[in-house]
Amino acid sequence: MSTHPTTALPPRLTEVAENVFAHVQPPGGWCLSNAGIVVDDGARGNGGNGGDTVLVDTAATEGRARRLREAVLRVAGGPPRTVVNTHFHGDHTFGNFVFPEAVVVGHENTRTLVAATGLHLTTLWPEVEWGELCLRPPTVTYADRLTLHAGSLRVELLHVGPAHGTDDTVVWLPERSVLFTGDLTMAGVTPFVPMGSVSGSLAAVARLRKLGARTVVPGHGPVAGPELLDATEAYLRWLRELAAQGLAAGLTPLELAAEADLGEYAELLDAERLVPNLHRAYAEERGLAAGEPLDMRLMFGEMVTHHGGLPACHA
Repeated sequence: MSTHPTTALPPRLTEVAENVFAHVQPPGGWCLSNAGIVVDDGARGNGGNGGDTVLVDTAATEGRARRLREAVLRVAGGPPRTVVNTHFHGDHTFGNFVFPEAVVVGHENTRTLVAATGLHLTTLWPEVEWGELCLRPPTVTYADRLTLHAGSLRVELLHVGPAHGTDDTVVWLPERSVLFTGDLTMAGVTPFVPMGSVSGSLAAVARLRKLGARTVVPGHGPVAGPELLDATEAYLRWLRELAAQGLAAGLTPLELAAEADLGEYAELLDAERLVPNLHRAYAEERGLAAGEPLDMRLMFGEMVTHHGGLPACHA
């Protein structure tokens, strides 16, 4: 079980490049996701108008999203013109409604999945103070890539995967060498691929490495450099090898997780994700196509069993 802190700390706003900010919610476990703010370089001092500022992801609860809004207003001088959702999960999209001035942009699958999934995340942790949430899926969608502009800065949206899921968007700022990966990478936090693909995640990491980013803002956990791509790849390769061994031994994912030596990965936050990750790795070893749906209810239940209870969510 992880030795990381189990309580949430105040969000941290860091300027990771000129006019580019990471809004990090430590320690980064379940529902404590990061956001990014790309400030229109002509917006500051423009009478409270945020110009063409772009916000990458929102937050899980109304309260956290409103604190994120305060941070955007503070650094941009006004609200964002555009909100980009890196994928459909509620900890990255539930706060969209707190930014009514913005157009919400996402991959075409993100719009579909936000509508189909609804507020299901809130039922997993009913004790969380979610607030008065109002679903707001993307109204502008794209298929492969899309370019936005925050003042003079190009903001490139790239669809990769299936990886974390089937709708992953990464946000690349070539002039600043900053990459927002969404949940394709997590720093100090166990990767999570049951809705996507192990092989697809590996292919996505290889593609992102070619961008040459100096700064990588993960979906959860602290800001890092390109070494985060290496760490993600290493975990996924270990996961795939472990799954092959488990299949050869005739073990179920739950049985394998119970006896597996996590080694260095035991220190990652949310290590219990090994169980659903193994389900995806098993499925791919057996020939299931990347991104094909699995029974998330079953996998989540087995993860709870393995963990000895419901994992903590401090949203």
